[in-house]
Amino acid sequence: MTTNKPQQCSVEWRNHAYASVVFCLCALQLISGCAERKKTPVSWRGAGLSRPIVPATITAPKPRPLPDESVDPVPELQLELPPPPPLLAVHTSPARPRVAPAPVAENNADRPEAPVIAPQMSDAEASAARQQMTSSLNEAERNLARSQGKTLNATQSDLAAKIKQFIGDAQSASREGDLTRARSLATKAQVLSEELASSL
Repeated sequence: MTTNKPQQCSVEWRNHAYASVVFCLCALQLISGCAERKKTPVSWRGAGLSRPIVPATITAPKPRPLPDESVDPVPELQLELPPPPPLLAVHTSPARPRVAPAPVAENNADRPEAPVIAPQMSDAEASAARQQMTSSLNEAERNLARSQGKTLNATQSDLAAKIKQFIGDAQSASREGDLTRARSLATKAQVLSEELASSL
């Protein structure tokens, strides 16, 4: 019985393929080593908290004295150094006498009121500034009222305190006639109140 040449080649090729796969698996097993002997990876998570183990110091044995006492041992030398100079030259001077300032008699009648410096606005600009300030203050108070009765975290309570401060400052600036500052403070109160309302 004769074998066909192509069948013989495919059988040989298949045998070589099986042999090479078995060889690769055996080599892989040898390279990877035994599972019981593998080192576990070191965890560095607690390395900063551990203290190093200091080995006990081993003291050297004392040398035996020489039997011949005629030989002088090496004399001990001591260096005599002058004391180091001070790093900073300190100049001591007597303390200055403290003189209490003379009491100033407060007389409110003599002192004029501080002038308010505000840019000059036309009637139309002043009306627009008042309208913007009023709408901003109303919006800020509305948003602040939403937070009443709710538990606020530290950031939210800080925002609420700042909003109240800006509202009070805007109202006092409006009473003083500084509409530009009042409008600016009211706008700040509105922006912060919107931030507070969005965080609720």
